[in-house]
Parts: sequence; C-alpha cells; structure tokens
Amino acid sequence: MTLPVSLWRLSGLMSVALLADCYSKGQSPQLPMTPRRATIYIGLIILAGSAILGRGIWTWSSQDSVRYLAYCAIALLASGMKVTLPSVSGTMSMNFLFVLIGIAELSLPETLVMGCLGILVQSVVHVKNRLRAVQLLFNMASMACSIEISYDVYHASFLEGGTLEAPIKLLLAAAVYFVTNTLSIATVIALTEGKHAFSVWRESYLWSFPNYLVGAAVAWIVNAASALLGWQTSLLLLPILYVIYRSHSLYVNRLEEEKKLAEQLRTHAEEVAALHRRTIEVLALAIEAKDQTTHDHLERVEVYAVAVGKELGLDEGEIEALRASALLHDIGKLAVPGYIISKPGKLTPEEFEKMKTHPVVGAEIVEQIRFPYPVAPIVRSHHEKWDGTGYPDGLSGERIPIGARILAAVDCLDALASDRQYRRAMPLNEAIKIVESEAGKAFDPKVVAILVRRYIELERLATSGRSHEKTKLSTDLKIARGDAPGAGFESTTGPGTTSRDLMNFHRSLSAEDLLAGCTDRESAFSRLRLSVRDIVPYDLLVLYRKSGERLTPANLDGEDYRLFGSLEIPLGMGLSGWVAENAKSIINGNPSVEPGYLSDPTKFSTLRSALAVPLEAHGAVVGVLSLYRMQRDAFTNEDMIRLLSVAPSAARALDLPTRETSAMA
Repeated sequence: MTLPVSLWRLSGLMSVALLADCYSKGQSPQLPMTPRRATIYIGLIILAGSAILGRGIWTWSSQDSVRYLAYCAIALLASGMKVTLPSVSGTMSMNFLFVLIGIAELSLPETLVMGCLGILVQSVVHVKNRLRAVQLLFNMASMACSIEISYDVYHASFLEGGTLEAPIKLLLAAAVYFVTNTLSIATVIALTEGKHAFSVWRESYLWSFPNYLVGAAVAWIVNAASALLGWQTSLLLLPILYVIYRSHSLYVNRLEEEKKLAEQLRTHAEEVAALHRRTIEVLALAIEAKDQTTHDHLERVEVYAVAVGKELGLDEGEIEALRASALLHDIGKLAVPGYIISKPGKLTPEEFEKMKTHPVVGAEIVEQIRFPYPVAPIVRSHHEKWDGTGYPDGLSGERIPIGARILAAVDCLDALASDRQYRRAMPLNEAIKIVESEAGKAFDPKVVAILVRRYIELERLATSGRSHEKTKLSTDLKIARGDAPGAGFESTTGPGTTSRDLMNFHRSLSAEDLLAGCTDRESAFSRLRLSVRDIVPYDLLVLYRKSGERLTPANLDGEDYRLFGSLEIPLGMGLSGWVAENAKSIINGNPSVEPGYLSDPTKFSTLRSALAVPLEAHGAVVGVLSLYRMQRDAFTNEDMIRLLSVAPSAARALDLPTRETSAMA
C-alpha cells in the first residue's frame, strides 16, 4: 500500500487499545460531555476493524504453519503478562512485541489474527468483571486498525529496496504503532471522560515510548536469529519477555506507590488543615462563652478581613493567618475578668489596663498552637494604630503587620455596627464614616479605602453565610445535681432588716470618726474590734495588710489567732487573697481555703464561714478585713454592709505606726 493511503488510515483509523483495556476491567464507554460523539467514534472503529480483520481472514495465507502456531502460542502467553497503566484505567501487555515480529516476518492476515487473538486474551484473562460483546468487538477492531497501519508503513513501496535497512524500518513501524495506539487511546479517553487528549497522552503514555523502541530492537534480533539459526530460536523470547514484563511491572508499581503516597500526603495535609480549622473554631467558641457579644462578630470579621486581604494581594499563607486571626484575635480576653468584659458602662483606668493585656495574652496562647503561618503577630498587634498611639507596643505605619492593620479596621467597623453592653449598634453607613475619618490616624488608608468602596458588598457576603446552624453553648443551663463547693455558698438571707435601715446605719457609722484620738495601730485596732463586735458577731477577726504581692496579718482577735497569725497569703490566692486582688467582698466563704492553712494537715480549726471586705486608701487596696465564725453560713448581706461601714477606719488604722515606733518617735 502506498504512503498516502497509509497516512489516510493513520488519521482516520487509529487503534484504541486503552479503551479496550478499560473494557478489560469492565468499564463502559460512557461520555459525560458528548456521548453521541463517543458512540459514533466507537462504532466507526468497530466497522473499520471488522472490515480489516474480515479481509485478512478471507485472504488468508501462511508459508509455515508450524512456525506461525509457535509464534501464536508465545504471543498468547505474552498477552497474559500485562501491567496496569498509571493515571488511567487500563493495562498494557507484551503483545506489541509479536505484532512487530509479525509485521517483519509474517503476512498481514497472520499478523492480524495473532494480534487480535492476543488482545482477546488480554481482555478476558485475569479480569474482575465479565465483558459485554460490544467491548470485545471494540478491543479486537482497534487492534486490527493499529496493525494495518503499522504493517502498511513497514511495507510501503518507497521503502522497499531503499537505503532503510530492516532495523530502521522496524523502529519506524514501532513508532507508528506507538502513536496509533496511544494517541487514539487518549482521544477516546477525551471523549469518554471529558479530558484533554494531548494531556492524557503526555501524562499516561509518553513514558512508554522507549519500550516500543526496545521492542523493535528485540524483534529485529529475533528476525536475524531466525534467518541464521531457524525460527525455533524465538522460543528464547520467553525469558526475555518475562524480564521486560517484570521491569514494566516494577516501574508501574513504583509509579502507583508514588501516586498513593502523594494521595496520602494530600489527604494528610487536608486533615491537618481541617484540624487547624476545628481548633480555631473551638477556641472561638471559648471566646464566645466568655464574651456573648462575639457570637456573629468573629465570623463577620473573618469574611471582611479575608476579602480585603485578597484584594491587597496577600499570599495563601498570609490569607490563612488572617483567617485564623480573625477568629482568635480576642482569645486573650479569657484572661480578663468577666466583670470587666461585661461591664455595662465605661471602664475605669485600672480596668482598661487589665483589658489592654488581652492582645499580649492572646498572642502567647496562639503561639502554643504553632500554626504553619504567622498568626501570633497579628493577634498581638490588632490594637496598634497607624499613627503609633495604639498598644501594646506602640507600632506605627507599615511596621504593623499587614494582617493586624486589616483586622484593626475591620474589627472596629463591625464593633461599631454591633450591639454592646453600653450602647446600641450604629447603622453600617454611619459606622463606615467613623472608620473613614480615622484613616491615616488609627487605620491604614489603603485598608480603609477598600472598606469604604466594598462595605455594602462585604456586608451582604457576611450576612449570606449565616444560614448554617451554630453551636450553642449551655452557658445558661441550670444543673440541679452537685454538692456544695468547698468554699461553701454565699448566704443572702438575714434577720429582716430593711434596706432603708441599713443605708441609714451605713451613713451614720461612716460619718463617725471611730479612730478619733488614736495615735498608734494597737489602740486604733482595739477601738475598731469593739465597734465591729457591736455590729457583726465573729469568732476571729483578722486585719490583713497588703505588703507587695502578699497579705500578712497586722492584727488579730479571737479564736485561733495563733493559727492565722503566721499566714502569708499571695494576692489572688485563698479567700482573702481573692478579695485583695479583685477589690470585691466575699460572704460565707470557707476559711480553710486560706493558703498555708489548708495544705498543713497538722493545723485544725473549727471555723466554718468567713466574711471579708477590701480596704482601700488613695484609690488602691491596702488590706483586707476578714471575720470568721464557727457556724456555717453565719454572715448575711446586712453584715457585709455593716462591715463595709467600718472599712475606711480599718484602712486608716493600717497607716498608723505601731506603739513601739510611736514611742521611739
């Protein structure tokens, strides 16, 4: 056949071995995108292949039947040696080697029958699912087309008697056989699976091209050996075929293992990312449990911040850091007392100082998670200002991390547009005007410009994402079971004294100068204990002085005074230490929680309840006045009010010198 006819067949009748191999695994030629085109293509291949194979059988001729049967037997064994192809569903066998031998030594009908029998064995041996008739027909027809094209190229009239020797012609035939098989395979996959044909060909088959060239070399060696020593030397192909098969199998298996490893790594990376996300969300729930105003605030800030970050061109790591920071920027509030966070009014300077620690504490908490992107710097700096007047480090301008600059503006905008304990939410258009007025002062002008331009769009985006059900924490749940805590319950019952009577008593006692004429602490304490005993019964009275970060007893009166006289209570620890640190009173606390007393089993007291009030002077806590009694729940709210009435006098007593110091003066 002439070369133009061969080229015509190459363009229109290419074999499709891969889809045949797909059939060998029981897969149907279904096309998600264009099923009609796939059906037409498959039908044309079956018609063309059937015509080629039928003509070959009709014109059958064989010069040596014994040799042909031996070749067929080895070819069928080789067809059973198949390996799975990477990236696609299919197999490849060593049958192509005998196709090349047949092209060089046998007639076209013999080669067609041997090749088609080989692909039939490949399609039915060691397969998981039984094939349908159309699948078998397609397999054999596609092989017939491929053999016809390669045979015509090898025996082209212009190559006969020319300068191209047999090895070169075999290499050319092998290359044509490779192209017709693999490129047509890629075409069918493109039709059936909606993929790009060239991409499939390059990724799944181009790697096997050298093997076809090796097959051409082996086929030439067999041809040469048959000419010199007889065709029986072809039996030596069996060990060679096995070696080639094993090399194919090992290589493909390694590719599959690498693919599985890559898939496992990808899955692991996705699981780690999901774990980080769940960690962030759980921590955000912890913030919400502390500060109920943040229910939607965190999610809204995340949507706004990520959108602004993407427009500013942040890379993937910076976006992920910003996403995490948006949810965790207030986590440091877990270390801020609840009464400060929920205070329905302006903070005192002392309370604000405590509140200002939350970015630092938040950064320290976040650092322990060890995110693969920089979250802690954003959390630490989200209250910094563009002009350098923010906290905690006084950073300014671009020294502030870009994520923190974005978060600062977005956080302020959403805070203004949300309800707070001390004010109602502003309309969003008014809130954005306030943020805009702070551009160049509190906020990065570039960030503000994006918010001003896109705030309506971003608000719609943030609102649309609230359809999913949020986790509801049981912060308001009432639990009926449970014993009383070790410190006991605070009692609010009393003998029935009216609030007006108590207020009048408080004013009258506070107006009296209980320490008039007292020049030393001992005399002042003596008068103080008499006054306290008249208004609040006790078994032990302790006047604690604040010394640095500890409370030490300055004066004592009553039962177990020796037991309490040696105590040194760190601020925040025990009953009196908590009162000193928080400047709040405690009623009917457990005296045994005082540090140094509970931890020593040799110490024992019959005291069962305590009343402690803070003593303040010059705007600071200078000590604690604590009363202890043997009865449980012995004190009432009225007792606390009465004790608070003498607290100013007790605070002044702590400032007086001792009797020895006074005498020396």
